[in-house]
Amino acid sequence: MTNPRKIYLLSPAGGHEALAAALANGADAVYFGVGDLNMRSHATVNFQQEELPELAAKCHAVGAEAWLTVNVIVYDTELQRVEALLASAKTAGIDAIIAADPAVIRLAHDLGLPVHLSVQANVSNWQTVAFYAPYVDVVVAARELTCERLAELTRSITEHDLRGPSGELIRVEAFVHGALCIGLSGRCGMSLCEYPQTSSNRGSCYQPCRRAYLVKDAETGHEFQIQNQYIMSPKDLCTIAQLPKLLEAGVTVLKIEGRGRSADYVATTTRVYREALEAWQRGETPSSELVADWRKQLLGVFNRRFWEGGYYLGEQADVWAGTRDNQSVIRKEFLGVVTHYYPRPQVAEVLLQSGNLRVGQRVLITGPTTGAVEFEVPSMQVLEKPAEFAGPGADVCIPLATKVRQNDKVFALKSR
Repeated sequence: MTNPRKIYLLSPAGGHEALAAALANGADAVYFGVGDLNMRSHATVNFQQEELPELAAKCHAVGAEAWLTVNVIVYDTELQRVEALLASAKTAGIDAIIAADPAVIRLAHDLGLPVHLSVQANVSNWQTVAFYAPYVDVVVAARELTCERLAELTRSITEHDLRGPSGELIRVEAFVHGALCIGLSGRCGMSLCEYPQTSSNRGSCYQPCRRAYLVKDAETGHEFQIQNQYIMSPKDLCTIAQLPKLLEAGVTVLKIEGRGRSADYVATTTRVYREALEAWQRGETPSSELVADWRKQLLGVFNRRFWEGGYYLGEQADVWAGTRDNQSVIRKEFLGVVTHYYPRPQVAEVLLQSGNLRVGQRVLITGPTTGAVEFEVPSMQVLEKPAEFAGPGADVCIPLATKVRQNDKVFALKSR
């Protein structure tokens, strides 16, 4: 089954490296926040308002769209700042605003900015879509919906001819990969309970759900650890094997979570899901070996192990991570920085600052323009002589067809 409508692969960016990685690996749109008016203002280094024209231009240069998250709950004292941000977004050519607060939705709509309804709105039925239809062109479905309910939702949108301000049928967006929150569609009060004047709904999630907890007998004071200390930390969502079911349910925006993640995470997840999406669009059924390879690649970047299918398959949320930290099967070891790139011979010069480099080593280079480039060192030279090994302090020349840039960071990729 194919969908005649364009299907968007939506990738996250918390910095210029991640943005470049998303665009280089096939993202149709990139979502990001600026300043503190977004749900990841505490979790990542956000862009600044004055960077909006640059961000939009970078996306548009490769035919992608730039979507700005303004998805926090807003107070009266902040409305003037919100208006200024939205006006800047309009001038910069931002393609859409992701929001949940009705004030932000209305202000953006009044400026003629396309609005996408955030998952925070917990959209679970077509009547809710109808309510928001005068203002929004995309709705992010509640995370708790099964594939069957997603299909009901998209079918009802068509049956009731629910169209947004653009005049097109409203699109349904769904998360396909990344961290899951214990809160209902991300709406959680745990940080607010523990840290006064903070809230995940205001961009200040301190992730108390990711910590280990003890159980205490209130009468005797006896404490003990349960088998899994991380009783509120779910595994990450991974739908690479279930993606056709989401697409056949009518989802037309596939969202990768991870605005706080590194460039290599964004590059890998974007590339893998792009390959899977294009296979489905060609009418192909990927072999079990190919799906296993995609999964292996995803396990090589940040993850808390995988819940594969999750709510979409109607599974209970009882698959807990057993950890709060990264369980990637690949670790990164900092080696040094790029000092020069010679385009004609296609050679990168690298100053090793720590660790050792060998021919055959898998390497990652990241930078704000480069994004994330992975390759195996085919050969190298030190002091214009062939070398098999180099240590700290060495200037190493490595053949590399992909352009990298001065001060890009270089990492060795090693199995854990």
